[in-house]
Amino acid sequence: MVDFSTPRHKLQHVLQPCDRMTNTYSPAHELFTTETPPTPVAPSVRYPSPPPGLRWLRWQLQALWAVTPALAFRQAWRLFTTPRRLPVKDWEAPALADARRRAVAHSTGQLAVYEWGEPTAPAVVLVHGWEHRASFWRAWVQPLLAAGYRVVALDGPAHGASSGRQTTLIDFGSAVQAVVDTVEEVRAVVAHSFGAASVAGLPVQLPDAAPLPRLVLISAPLNPRVVAGRFADFLGLPNNLVTRFADHILRETGRPADSFAVAAAGPATGAEKVLVLHDESDEIIPFAEGVQIVADWPGAVLQATRGLGHNRILRDAAVVQSAVTFISE
Repeated sequence: MVDFSTPRHKLQHVLQPCDRMTNTYSPAHELFTTETPPTPVAPSVRYPSPPPGLRWLRWQLQALWAVTPALAFRQAWRLFTTPRRLPVKDWEAPALADARRRAVAHSTGQLAVYEWGEPTAPAVVLVHGWEHRASFWRAWVQPLLAAGYRVVALDGPAHGASSGRQTTLIDFGSAVQAVVDTVEEVRAVVAHSFGAASVAGLPVQLPDAAPLPRLVLISAPLNPRVVAGRFADFLGLPNNLVTRFADHILRETGRPADSFAVAAAGPATGAEKVLVLHDESDEIIPFAEGVQIVADWPGAVLQATRGLGHNRILRDAAVVQSAVTFISE
C-alpha cells in the first residue's frame, strides 16, 4: 500500500472524460460479467464487445428516450435503484456462522444485523457496497476481534436478509443510522463503495452528535452527478439524464444532488480522523475520485493500493491490517 497525496492544483489532469467506468450504484455494472483479475491500468471501456442482453437493454432505453424521455428516466431510475439478489456463495454461511443475529426496524422494513465479539467492547460498524452483504466483510472480523473490538455488520435495505426490493442512498444511509443508534461506543465506521457514499452523503452521525473517532471509506465515489454520468454513458443515454437525476433527487429529498457528495456532507459525521482507501486500477470507481475526495476533505488521508481493483481490496490482508491499525491509533 502506498501513501498518496496530490495537491489540488494538480488534480485537473487526473479526472478526464475518458475514465468511462461503469456505475457501482447500478445492477448494470456487472449484469453480464463475473469478476476478473484487475489489470495494471483500468480499461477505458468495461464492455468492449457488449453482450446481446446488454445491447438490447441499451436499445430499449435509447428508443424510449427518443419518444418519451420522462418515461425512459423512470425506467432508468428503477434500474438504478434495484439491486440484484445474487446467489449466496459457498463461503458466506461459514462467514456468518458464529455471529449473533438480530433485527433492527427501519422504514424500509427489517434490517438484518450481525455481531461478533464482547458486547461491551467498542464497536466497529461495517457497511457493505451495492449488491454485497454483511458476509462480504469476512476478512475483517477476526483481525478486528483480535484488536479488541466488537464487530457489527448489517445487510442494507434490499440486500441480503434485509427487507425491500429497491433502495437509494438516503434509504441506505438512514438504515446505517438506525443500526448505529442501537450500538453503544462506536469506535469506527468502515464503509465500501455505495455504502461509503451513503455513510458520508447522509451523513451518518453518532447519537447526540458525539465525535466519531475513526471513519474508513473504501472505493468511494465522488458524488451522485459523477455516478449518474457514468450510468448515462454506460446505457448510451444523453447527458440530460444527469440533469434529470439531479432534479429528481432535489424533489424527493429537498437537497441538491451536490450536497450528497462525499467530501461535501462527510465532515458532518464528526469524524476525528478519516482514511480513504482506493485502488489505482479500480475498474468501477476511478482512483481519481478518491484523490479528489481527500483534496476536498480537510484532514482526510488517502492510502492507495495497486492491483486489487474495486472488490478485491476488501479481501487483502495488508489493507485490512492497515485499516485496523488506523482505527486503533
